[in-house]
Amino acid sequence: MRLNKYLSEAGVCSRREADRLIADGRVTVDGKKAVQGMQVDAGQTVCVGKKIITGRNEKIVLAVNKPTGIVCTEDMRVKNNVIRFFKYPVRVTYAGRLDKDSEGLLIMTNDGDLINQMMRARYMHEKEYKVTVDKAVTEEFLKKMSAGVRISDREKGLDEVTRPCKVSRIGKYTFSIILTQGLNRQIRRMCEALGYKVTRLVRIRIMNIELGGLKPGAVRKLTEQELKELYERIEESQNVRISGDTE
Repeated sequence: MRLNKYLSEAGVCSRREADRLIADGRVTVDGKKAVQGMQVDAGQTVCVGKKIITGRNEKIVLAVNKPTGIVCTEDMRVKNNVIRFFKYPVRVTYAGRLDKDSEGLLIMTNDGDLINQMMRARYMHEKEYKVTVDKAVTEEFLKKMSAGVRISDREKGLDEVTRPCKVSRIGKYTFSIILTQGLNRQIRRMCEALGYKVTRLVRIRIMNIELGGLKPGAVRKLTEQELKELYERIEESQNVRISGDTE
């Protein structure tokens, strides 16, 4: 395979950009500087700078902090789409959306199987949010939110009671909520049904992965321990079945 195609299919960059990297002397094959138009075979070691490029099969799993205004879509025609915003050198996509007006933790990866497993509601994967609302958080509000709220939207064909969840007060106008499902704009709709309006919504955890001190717009690779625990939880959750739940 031509080297520029290899780099492109590995998700490093476009073929044109690969040619620039080669011309600038930043690409090596088996420790020697690459030249334009050269071919590479399986088993050869290709590097860009000091980074070894292992090909399209390398699994990349990232934690990113999505700011408000960034849209979770792969449609490059959409302004401020998440793929263009983060510009990661390997092709990755999101495992579960966040609304445009919401912020916080997204998992982005090139592992399609991981995405499919994380997005199935029946597996009860926890997602935790810190929510700020326009009125004081009362005990009655917390009780109703945790028990499940009927949310409806005729245009979206949505009319159901949300799954019971864990809700706790953080401050006068803030609370945390842990969901195991991901209906469209679920938290906002739940609050609206109870007479509240969300003024800020931040996702701070997905399963065992925490937002922590990651700054808005920042990206980090998951640690080996985080990855190990994440894949273990995914495997364990496949034995869970919720009666009446759908894919």
